[in-house]
Amino acid sequence: MDYVIVGGGSAGSALAGRLAQAGAKVLILEAGPQDRHPLIHIPAGFVKLLDSKLLYHYRTEPQEALNGRAPVMPQGNVLGGGSSVNAAIYIRGQRSDYDGWAQAGAEGWAYRDVLPYFRRAEGNDRLSDDYHGTDGPLSVSDLRQITDLTRAFVRSAQQAGIPFTPDFNGARQRGVGFNQTTTRDGRRCSAAVAYLRPALKTGNLEIRTGCLVTRLLFEGDRAVGVEYSRNGRLEQVRAAEEVVLSAGAVQSPKLLMLSGIGPEAELRRHNIAVKHRLEGVGQNLQDHLEFPAVRFCTGRYGYFGEDTFFRSIKNGLQYMLFKSGPVMSNVTEACAFVNVDDIEAEPNLQMHFVPIVFMDGDREPVKRAGATVNPCVLRPQSRGEIRLRSTDPAADPIVDPRYLSAPEDLRISVKGLNIARDILAQSAFAPYLEKTEAFPGGDMQDEQALQNYVRSMGKTVYHPVGTCRMGRDDMAVVDTELRVHGLRNLRVVDNSIMPSLISGNTNAPAIMIGEKASDIIRGLQPLPPSNA
Repeated sequence: MDYVIVGGGSAGSALAGRLAQAGAKVLILEAGPQDRHPLIHIPAGFVKLLDSKLLYHYRTEPQEALNGRAPVMPQGNVLGGGSSVNAAIYIRGQRSDYDGWAQAGAEGWAYRDVLPYFRRAEGNDRLSDDYHGTDGPLSVSDLRQITDLTRAFVRSAQQAGIPFTPDFNGARQRGVGFNQTTTRDGRRCSAAVAYLRPALKTGNLEIRTGCLVTRLLFEGDRAVGVEYSRNGRLEQVRAAEEVVLSAGAVQSPKLLMLSGIGPEAELRRHNIAVKHRLEGVGQNLQDHLEFPAVRFCTGRYGYFGEDTFFRSIKNGLQYMLFKSGPVMSNVTEACAFVNVDDIEAEPNLQMHFVPIVFMDGDREPVKRAGATVNPCVLRPQSRGEIRLRSTDPAADPIVDPRYLSAPEDLRISVKGLNIARDILAQSAFAPYLEKTEAFPGGDMQDEQALQNYVRSMGKTVYHPVGTCRMGRDDMAVVDTELRVHGLRNLRVVDNSIMPSLISGNTNAPAIMIGEKASDIIRGLQPLPPSNA
């Protein structure tokens, strides 16, 4: 094999597909199974998969700023990674996100540098301009199914002063609107569907699932392969060109540390011989934290009850016969981006709207129809870390996001919660929602009480990044060509290389990283910078 790629998620799939189609011999080692589960490929199916074995369920360390709670951080554990089990929302972030990367030392990753790769990946069925591509492998389309409750949210947000936008990924992100999704003709277009299926036809790509990589293999400072466990047996495979880690922000730093690459004190704590000291491995963990504002419905609105036995049969038949109905929905049909301090400024808060009552998975389900607005701070200042729990490759690492450890994150959170409450109180929602607020509750107005509410209800938005940060300083793990500092023939290509979290959902940026890395690895000139 020319390239061994550890992880078949969004970035790994995009990278493997491009390399294989260019003639390289590529092997993907994926810990999870093939993406054969039928619910993966149905837009609404992910809701039923959230608690399944197709996701890792990492229990975080008790979070001091979340009243000692230890919420779960799920991540994809199946071919296609998060792109196979997420809400399929297509969001790229803001221009300033990527310009900030470049200013911090990641030259070549400014917005004008990455936009051409977003466009190359994208096959948009509505938008075609300087910001959007139509011929890429990743299908992006408008939702065919939108509930009346979601439409009421979009109108209510406008009544609250947030302008409507038809495109979160164009010249400006600000506004409220309906999400575009990574779907086409009523089917999910995961990174595995978009990149791996076409690449398999070349004969250059091999995919081995159920393979837990246990360590990297080196000759001197050169990565030459990996060891992995499959069906209870340890096996090894060598790479003639490079080994690439695409295992995500939790598993990529874990594997580096298991291989003796990371913070010296952490390695010595586990009696792991220090192969190469890199203090930044596992540091700089960032994630989006959301919390709900909820009102109950006056009747049966939204998607409450659509998963009961008889309605599931009806909805399934409607989907199969007519490609319509609730099964066509990604459930999170609309978003809003706003600045909590200045409505005209660059957004610092995202709100996902869900036409059901959606709470933390650890809580008792609320069996009532309702509307949920989940705000989250877009660019949190809080930083956490990934550490080893033990030297057992099958053991989950220590995941400590340190949510809300930065005071500014809590300040923006409370202001965002009040904006969400204001939206739910607008007249466009009046025909559908009760007048009294369910959560946090109409009598909760005190700043301290609202802070406590955020602390008690905060949950992940499934967007961990940053633990193998790109840059030039002493805490950077990879350089701007994604090569691990101080080692040869080893790269990291996934969201762990992000210097800072982007302003929105992270699947589209992961695919962009894979696309751009494929040109870097092949030694090609970067795509011409965009003037948009």
